[in-house]
Amino acid sequence: MPEYVRHLRDIVGGDELLQIPSVAIALRDDEGRVLLARHVEGDVWVLPGGAIEPAETPADAAVREMFEETGLLVRLTRLVGVFGGPEYIVTYRNGHRTSYVASVFEARRAGGDARPDPSELLELRFVTEREATEMRTAAWLPEVLSAVFRDDPSPAFRAPARHRNG
Repeated sequence: MPEYVRHLRDIVGGDELLQIPSVAIALRDDEGRVLLARHVEGDVWVLPGGAIEPAETPADAAVREMFEETGLLVRLTRLVGVFGGPEYIVTYRNGHRTSYVASVFEARRAGGDARPDPSELLELRFVTEREATEMRTAAWLPEVLSAVFRDDPSPAFRAPARHRNG
């Protein structure tokens, strides 16, 4: 947990829902597969990623998180999209609830040795879109992977549920 989030939790307690800006990285291999990580929280498959630190850009956070979690250096190639909503609320084992707004980047490997951070990840695996549908994933992952595998250069986002004039 980032230090600033720990500080917020000290102030508001563990029962309040925090909204945190975050990043996720869709690392593609030469076959077009995407790297998924099996997370220790909930034993579900996710994209590597995490919270954006104060004063950090989303792109810098993506490169940092990928290296911290997987040992891999990456070159970001496109913004897949910006995602949020009820599927992006996570309840952790300690009872803390966090709502994430995620900037998702596609990337290519630029170096490093793949090694999952055992405090966060159990396993890393490159998968096809079809293989991902057969895995136990976080609730938010299908929407994100749909945008990743669509290969549209325009960033994806969920259309507004309602429009207010005014």
